[in-house]
Amino acid sequence: MNTLIFRTAAPFLSALMMLFSIFVLLRGHNAPGGGFIGGLIAASAIAIFGIASGVSAVRRAIFFHPMSIAGAGLLLSSLSGFISIFAHVPFMTAHWIYPVIFGVEVPISTVTTFDIGVYLVVFGSISSIFLALEEKDHV
Repeated sequence: MNTLIFRTAAPFLSALMMLFSIFVLLRGHNAPGGGFIGGLIAASAIAIFGIASGVSAVRRAIFFHPMSIAGAGLLLSSLSGFISIFAHVPFMTAHWIYPVIFGVEVPISTVTTFDIGVYLVVFGSISSIFLALEEKDHV
């Protein structure tokens, strides 16, 4: 299924899916969504782009090895939980900070950083599996 229409539409569709995955990630605590489903949508976008353009184009597009992305997400999720231990409260208790960035107060929570970590773990692991399967398919 490597038609001209698919190869032309795949980069636009992938970009739109990546944008939607970030939307789903960020709205996950107020409505259905979150890091897991956002990561799956992002990995699906990479899969569509990989089917249309090839594995080498995907590897150039994401810069880092997908398992490195998953490892960074696991580290971020773990650190989000350990912050509560250092504050002498139960593990995974939410904490908020309110830094002022360019004159705007931005609330950041450990819940959000945990969800971003889950997003990166799911995206990295599913993308790594897809790329491994796609490489084996063309050898």
